[in-house]
Amino acid sequence: MMKKSRASIFEANDDIDISGFAPKPAAAPAGPPVEKVRAVSESANFRSREAPASKLSANTKRPPRRYRTGRNVQFNVKASQETVEAFYAVTDANPGWVLGYTLQRAIEALQRELKSPT
Repeated sequence: MMKKSRASIFEANDDIDISGFAPKPAAAPAGPPVEKVRAVSESANFRSREAPASKLSANTKRPPRRYRTGRNVQFNVKASQETVEAFYAVTDANPGWVLGYTLQRAIEALQRELKSPT
């Protein structure tokens, strides 16, 4: 019995038979059409795994705010949607104000309130 040996990558060897190697044939289309699957799953009351629509639709998206103010430190805070909307509303109600200035004014007002005796 003859033992098969592996071909060396460092030696030229033209007598290696590679006729058995070929690309795989193209696979048949996978499964039924999407519309048919959707119709069957809706009729069987299956829930979709797609993410729900965002609370903020494209119409309510705020325009980008980019200003050169010298403020260069980012400050991220988790807040409720109502708080964020109120913060933007205060900024929008005052022409010339930017978000950093609104935050600065809010901190100053809070510091004044905490210092004053009640």
